[in-house]
Amino acid sequence: MSAKLIVGTQWGDEGKAKIIDYLSGQIHIVVRYQGGANAGHTVKVAGKKYVFHLIPSGILYQDVSCVIGNGVVLDPQAFQQEIEELRKENIETEGRILISDCAHILLDYHRTIDEHRETSAGDKKIGTTRRGIGSCYADRVNRIGIRAGDLLDEHTLKQRLEHVLEIKNRELERIYGQPCCEVNRVLDGLMSFRDRFQKYIINTSFFLNESLKAGKSVLLEGAQGTMLDIDFGTYPYVTSSNPTTGGAISGSGIDFRYLDQVIGIAKAYVTRVGEGPFPTELEAARAEELRELGGEYGATTGRPRRCGWFDVEVVRHAARVNGLTSIALTKIDVLSAYDRIPVAVAYKSGGERLPALPSAGLTNIEVEYEYMPGWKTDISHARSLADLPRECRNYIDKLAEWTDVPISIVSVGPGREATIAAG
Repeated sequence: MSAKLIVGTQWGDEGKAKIIDYLSGQIHIVVRYQGGANAGHTVKVAGKKYVFHLIPSGILYQDVSCVIGNGVVLDPQAFQQEIEELRKENIETEGRILISDCAHILLDYHRTIDEHRETSAGDKKIGTTRRGIGSCYADRVNRIGIRAGDLLDEHTLKQRLEHVLEIKNRELERIYGQPCCEVNRVLDGLMSFRDRFQKYIINTSFFLNESLKAGKSVLLEGAQGTMLDIDFGTYPYVTSSNPTTGGAISGSGIDFRYLDQVIGIAKAYVTRVGEGPFPTELEAARAEELRELGGEYGATTGRPRRCGWFDVEVVRHAARVNGLTSIALTKIDVLSAYDRIPVAVAYKSGGERLPALPSAGLTNIEVEYEYMPGWKTDISHARSLADLPRECRNYIDKLAEWTDVPISIVSVGPGREATIAAG
């Protein structure tokens, strides 16, 4: 069988979870391949809202298996909390969730270091969620991380923890003035997690490739978006992993030859959370208007999102980096309040159009806009393109033309049913 990939084309918060949920009814396995509990995926089904941080949103379908891949940093506290919340909703998780034995474990000292590093940075802060994600990924690269598979051998794990904590405690005490972590206390917490979830931990790369070979379908889901990719985003104001297509392959361990669709999720306008350049950002009053219309507050932190108009160059960049085969356009219903809708179609520097999104100097550019007529009518009940006003269809067609990527799905509301198959 084949694998599909859902990837954010902007700064995250594009509505990936809704599209993942929409597609999961036809999928056997959904895989989260990177990121941590710093990202929230919101799904609304039958009027009820679900927010996921680590567990793939495909869990809402009882026949779908969910995998937390090796590219994820797993926070045991956040994971157990999600499990409990699902059980309260009578959603069965036993035997349906698998954790890669290569996924790194996020621990309390990661959160402490992240919090104090961000606070001490002052006006140079990145704008992290302070949940320890970057600190955990740093340990992964420095080869002093603890992986889920390490929990399966207590003796070896204790020896490894003694070595790791010798290093981390020096950082905690000498740099941040924080108390040291005790080996036995950290070990006890990890053993408690292992005792409850040991059967979840397997070689998920082998499982996924064998499943694909056997004819099962796989959907890959990431967190954040292309403009927060550590290599291709607005560095250094980025996340600590690769949400892009390359990260999906390395973060899941599937054979790339199984991947046949890369669906880019693009909001009909743009938002971002945290610090960093944002070329189409609206000034305060207009941003607040769009924020309230779209309910643009972080699903994990509740932080207000910065808001701006659709940026064609950003999505063109995402199309190149990810190899997009189509776009799912979300939250277009939010724009129904506007008489005229600006779209950023190009960047300029010194009066000359730039050929592509620059990897540096994004704050020192001019933005060229074109203006599309609005439709000023509620479109949330539309279930086909023919149900949409002509002006709305024109907006969709122009975005596809400008980005040079076909639009295959249009979302006109938060519910699963408010989705149009456009091609």
